[in-house]
Amino acid sequence: MVTSRFPRPLSRSPWAKARWLVLAPHADDETIGAGALIAEAAAGGRLAAVAFLTDGRASHGPDGPADLAAIRRREARAALRTLAPGAPSPVFLDWPDAHPPAPGSPAWTRGVRRLEALCRARRVDAIATTSALDPHCDHKAASALARAVAAAVMRPIEVFDYVVWAERVPRGPAYRTEPSRPGPRRLALAAHRSQTTPLHGEGFRVPERLKRMPAADVLYLDGSPHAP
Repeated sequence: MVTSRFPRPLSRSPWAKARWLVLAPHADDETIGAGALIAEAAAGGRLAAVAFLTDGRASHGPDGPADLAAIRRREARAALRTLAPGAPSPVFLDWPDAHPPAPGSPAWTRGVRRLEALCRARRVDAIATTSALDPHCDHKAASALARAVAAAVMRPIEVFDYVVWAERVPRGPAYRTEPSRPGPRRLALAAHRSQTTPLHGEGFRVPERLKRMPAADVLYLDGSPHAP
């Protein structure tokens, strides 16, 4: 996880009062990449939703628990309650882990329409999602989905990227949230026990470098038009 050297304060930008939809490819990306944004927006009554794209079944391979998707849903809910008490319930698209649907496919279209309806109903002004620079197909799919949703909604919506895995950052203008308290964010990440402990057997583990989450998030504005 890398950050820009000179990000501008989000609180002194045109999006200081924006209502946010946060897209996370996997349950734990929301805490690692956008935990401070989630806490800040929720505290101000401006968190429209956190949406998780994948069901998480593939994180432990074929020998993982049969109910891993349900486990990861519970962990996501617990983490969100820790980051943002009173936040809206998370949204789960349940895409297959590591096999995102192709743009234009029925599953893709259903995802766009569901999030488009949410953005309209909850008057979303900005979407935060993982950067297409992140080297994972689900992270790239989240980036593309955010832009498809922004293009479909008939109201102005800006798309911002956050970085989880990439070693470089997007080119767009950078904005930072206010610093968040480290305790709740660390507890939120710990709630993702399947990803941080051997509780459910061998599988993915959040690396130590990603556990060292900065106090503030850096978001990169995508200035490109979102054409339908």
